[in-house]
Amino acid sequence: MPTPEAPASYGSVKQQLIDEIREHGHAVTGSYVGRQALLLNTTGARSGEPRLSPLAYSTDDGRYIVTASRGGSPTHPGWYFNLLADPVATIEVGLQQFQARASTAEGPERERLWLQHVALHPGIGEYPSKTTRIIPVVVFEPVP
Repeated sequence: MPTPEAPASYGSVKQQLIDEIREHGHAVTGSYVGRQALLLNTTGARSGEPRLSPLAYSTDDGRYIVTASRGGSPTHPGWYFNLLADPVATIEVGLQQFQARASTAEGPERERLWLQHVALHPGIGEYPSKTTRIIPVVVFEPVP
């Protein structure tokens, strides 16, 4: 348990979230409690190594929607570049695991999905004011 003098590192908090999602199908502690979260398994675009990212998601007609917000950082998250190199990824949601193909929403669909996602995860709505980049909205369609 972290003390006030030694807060938990991002890595340890991320690993705890991953462990909770894998065990319970959702977060049971921390800032993701009550939020929809999935685990995205990609292959590093440069390294070729497996990468795992917990992400907030929403759904749209059987598709899973995430935003490449990186907290409003000026650059896209690494997982987004991994998907540009190889759009097929493994998704873990609830206690299920499946392959899905990623695409980036554009135009009116992007706007609709962004608003829908932010309605479910309001904090994400603040991120565009922190960056000059357009935050990608990524759509995952399960692969049959």
